[in-house]
Amino acid sequence: VDIIERLRKGKGFIAALDQSGGSSKKTLVNYGFLEKDIINDDVMFDFIHQMRSRLISNKYFDSKHILGVILFNKTMKGQINGINTVKYLSDKGIVSFLKIDLGLDEESDGVQLLKDIDNLDDILKEAKDYGIVGTKMRSVIKEYNEYGIKKVVEQQFKLAKKIISYGLIPIIEPEVDINSKDKKNIETYLKKELLM
Repeated sequence: VDIIERLRKGKGFIAALDQSGGSSKKTLVNYGFLEKDIINDDVMFDFIHQMRSRLISNKYFDSKHILGVILFNKTMKGQINGINTVKYLSDKGIVSFLKIDLGLDEESDGVQLLKDIDNLDDILKEAKDYGIVGTKMRSVIKEYNEYGIKKVVEQQFKLAKKIISYGLIPIIEPEVDINSKDKKNIETYLKKELLM
């Protein structure tokens, strides 16, 4: 299957299975795991992988409904039924993206920029080796601040150029906080900046 054609013409969701540390414990408890059994991060991420594996291996999680999947690093390296996750998804006709951001900086100028990704080259090389086709990185815009919004867009596109140089497709995600009182104005200005 030609990946570009699949992404251009295919139908379906891009499933976000890239949740990392922050809210994972709550997600597991809501899913049915007992909080007392989640004794440390290693156990938590094992449970998360079990949950994701069950979802991905379901017969309805197929290329008819799912176009692509955004994976967390540990999921990319994990296995489902003895097969690497990315290969397992590829065999189902589903392309894999990797969450590459390492979280957000403290809020400044009404936005939260991405934390520096010091080992970005290593991450991108490894992603290619695993068969990942693209990446995703999320910033957050909280207030209408033109300077801050410009910084988010500049950072996202600077990273995107680097990602493209590795032959990967970047998903650029400057998220506007859903609770922002200036959401409409932010989105109007953000759209203008993105199209410049």
